[in-house]
Amino acid sequence: MLRRFLGGSGLPDAATAEAPAIAGHSRDADTQTVRRIIAELDALPRERARFLAAFAYILTRAAAADLHISEVESASIERLVEEHGALPEPQAVLVAEMAHQQSLLYGATEDYLVTRQFRELASAEERLALLRCCYVVGAADGTINAEESHTLQQIARELDVERDDVNALRTEFAPKIAAIQALYHLRGE
Repeated sequence: MLRRFLGGSGLPDAATAEAPAIAGHSRDADTQTVRRIIAELDALPRERARFLAAFAYILTRAAAADLHISEVESASIERLVEEHGALPEPQAVLVAEMAHQQSLLYGATEDYLVTRQFRELASAEERLALLRCCYVVGAADGTINAEESHTLQQIARELDVERDDVNALRTEFAPKIAAIQALYHLRGE
């Protein structure tokens, strides 16, 4: 099972190979990352599992922007997946950990593809909610550093979030942005 989860066997995953296609959406359109996480969420409706898989992966992308995911960021991702996915804690932890592992294995390749898939699955409100969650994850350790800030902006563009909404989020999280914290420090505030 671990080899299938990590993609090491080279054989198609039986759980994903037998999964039915959703009307209007081909299973083949899902990225490998999303299919693997969906397989673990087979008790949920397929569309909901697809949504949660992409949601968790994008949160992990935000956390990994600086090439390190801290324990506090991991805990934040787990909590957000539990809350927004309406999942029991053990299942939310599993989804978050799988997203983390997939990010380690396929990050640069999958980042844009998974974000684009989420954009197609989600409403404008859901995309904005995800971006806000990404800011929460980035700020979990007290600071949104330059790499995280850049990735958050990139995610916002890929999700096609309205500029005014992005600016409102940046204003809300301004005290956590490293460059603004540095200005406060220089002023003695």
